[in-house]
Amino acid sequence: MSDLAANLARVRDRIAAAGRDPSTVRIIAVTKGFGPEVVEAALAAGVDDIGENYAQEVVAKAAVLARATVHFIGRLQSNKIRVLAPHIAVYQTVDRSTLADELARRVTGARVLVQVNTSEEPQKGGCPPSEARSLVAHCLERGLRVEGLMTIGRTGDPADARAGFALLSRLADQLGLPERSMGMTDDLEMAVAEGATMVRVGSALFGARPPKTTRGN
Repeated sequence: MSDLAANLARVRDRIAAAGRDPSTVRIIAVTKGFGPEVVEAALAAGVDDIGENYAQEVVAKAAVLARATVHFIGRLQSNKIRVLAPHIAVYQTVDRSTLADELARRVTGARVLVQVNTSEEPQKGGCPPSEARSLVAHCLERGLRVEGLMTIGRTGDPADARAGFALLSRLADQLGLPERSMGMTDDLEMAVAEGATMVRVGSALFGARPPKTTRGN
């Protein structure tokens, strides 16, 4: 973690090189697979937003995560919302009406992003682009605070992700939503160029993740 400050500066330089003021793009530091000491280091380096993918890890790191704005960025299961509710500030992966219903029941007025599968890859979460408007409307009807949209870039060459990022920005514009969470370590330049307001960055900050261990979502 001694290089974290330098890594963070490099990520900001990449955002600037993509044509944006780094202060306009929030860096969500993705700490999945790492222990609480990595969250501590990120906070010490000046990162306020932490991204987590697994409910079990959120609970294990709850003490230090309490000092951060925590974004849940993994596949969200309805039966995990009760466990996550005390710890999560923003749910970025709301992709179906039944999930919105359970979230509204458990977390009144929850801040959410609607996840859209802009690449139409079956292994990725997200609603089809054609259903984004109706899902946003459903979330609002249930009292959720829809702040924007989220997507995961197409697998493969980072340049191939750009069209999906452009689509998400257009959808967000059409829906009057300010936040666009898109772009990760490999393709953040494409996302930033297409209007990302949040990028979800792990390995560019912290290096390779430790080997996977068995964990529940």
